[in-house]
Amino acid sequence: MPSFDEVLKEAGEFGRFQKRVFFLLSQTGITFSSLFASVVFLGRASDNFWCRIPGAAELSKRCGWTLEEERNFTVLPLYLGNKSSSGECERLDIAWDDSVSCSSPLAHYGNHSTGDLPLTTCHDNWVFEQPHSSLISEYNLVCGNAWMLDLSQAILNLGFLTGAFTLGYAADRYGRILIYLLSCLGVGICGIIVAFAPNFTVFLIFRFLQGVFGKGTWMTCYVIVTEIVGSDQRIVGIVIQIFFTLGIMILPGIAYLIPTWQGIQLAISLPNFLFLLYYWVVPESPRWLLTRKKGEKALKIMRNIAKHNGKFLSPHYSEITISNEEVSNPSFFDLVRTPQMRRCTFILMYAWFASALIYQGLVMRLGIVGGNLYLDFFISGAVELPAAFLIIVTIDRIGRRLPFAISSIVAGIACLITVFLPEDIPWLKTTVATLGRLSITIAFEVVYLVNSELYPTTLRNFGVSLCSSLCDLGGIIAPFLLFRLAAIWLELPLIIFSILAVVCGVLVLFLPETKGISLPETVEDVEQLSSHFGKCGKKKKQRDTNSYI
Repeated sequence: MPSFDEVLKEAGEFGRFQKRVFFLLSQTGITFSSLFASVVFLGRASDNFWCRIPGAAELSKRCGWTLEEERNFTVLPLYLGNKSSSGECERLDIAWDDSVSCSSPLAHYGNHSTGDLPLTTCHDNWVFEQPHSSLISEYNLVCGNAWMLDLSQAILNLGFLTGAFTLGYAADRYGRILIYLLSCLGVGICGIIVAFAPNFTVFLIFRFLQGVFGKGTWMTCYVIVTEIVGSDQRIVGIVIQIFFTLGIMILPGIAYLIPTWQGIQLAISLPNFLFLLYYWVVPESPRWLLTRKKGEKALKIMRNIAKHNGKFLSPHYSEITISNEEVSNPSFFDLVRTPQMRRCTFILMYAWFASALIYQGLVMRLGIVGGNLYLDFFISGAVELPAAFLIIVTIDRIGRRLPFAISSIVAGIACLITVFLPEDIPWLKTTVATLGRLSITIAFEVVYLVNSELYPTTLRNFGVSLCSSLCDLGGIIAPFLLFRLAAIWLELPLIIFSILAVVCGVLVLFLPETKGISLPETVEDVEQLSSHFGKCGKKKKQRDTNSYI
């Protein structure tokens, strides 16, 4: 009886069928990255807002004031009396009623100068003068409430973290495509509720759930793609991330054309409903079916793959070799029970954490050059495109481990060099920092591929999901680490980033090379693969001939 990889080779390792599935599932990267980075446009900051005095709206309507005239009566006296106040986070502690004069409203308060009038903190009733609506203007996320915008992004990352654990486990137990479709449905429904949330609490609850389901779509589509292609074609795991970058580049165009945050939210959420059509064109992963003792279904799918690829499976194939190992309820202990699995798990967890923290930290530090948010955000996404092409050129020639290690170390060195470059040549600091971002992007993309190649089929989705959850933890910590350390010394975060990156580069050298090997089916396969340190990519693994159905 043939092994799965032998049947896949005969059916076509990357034929027309796999290319179609790859292209369809890759679209998930566009919607996921748009969700991931959407806060930049959903919560775009406004520097032009002020606090309205109670009763001012009614008085303005009675007096026929323009918004500019109302602001002059409200903010200008406050500034003249107290030049430290701009009228954004505090206002005059007064109230206007029908007895107030339209021509001189402050005359109602006698001979007091504006400097003698009491001030009070503004808690609500802000007026925003900006062409586009945002979360900030919708929920008054300014002044003392400004931290709540950061909370909304932290909640999304917490959703990613939760989705990695819960839906990663579910995909290993109930199937890849089922969880993918349910996740797409969840992202779409939650996205609509977020757009029309009646208050900020409801917004946060469903943004969290959108993060949970969003992570489910991204992780399961990635695993499906890597499981239906041959070992020599698993570079598609890198190519699929180009679509993530495309989503980053498309997002500013969507935001430019749609003037409201609700419209942007709907634009990035509704396409997920289209993915439900994949039910009829994307099959369950045959590798997963084999681990669940469903060999007949797996063989039926393989015959369909061969037919679409213009090939023909031998009619003598009635069974396929599968693992006799079954993990019905995968857990973290399954990933650390054996020595080599334990080593791989902890190194990968650290690599995910460090790569995500450094990547997001460098993005926030570079910021937006110039004043065009849309163009600069597009350019910042385009910087990531060379990373995927560099990986494609090198990964099948020299392997996974060396580019992974070198890119991490180069990122660390670039961060350290940036610290000591003089401030009077900002273009050089920006160039070196960009090199650091490009390098850490390469590491970030390679870890996806390596992670999926180092776990057996029974634990692959759960293992990838659990390890990548450290990415979300890094995303939560990154802004706090960056801004708190920068308050002490502007360049201090870069020193931390450089240490984290170099340590990551050294650690990944202790991972086995996975170039050209078959995906492991059992924990024993991983142990054997890992035992040939630096040599395991030389030849295919021998299967246990006693493992049949």
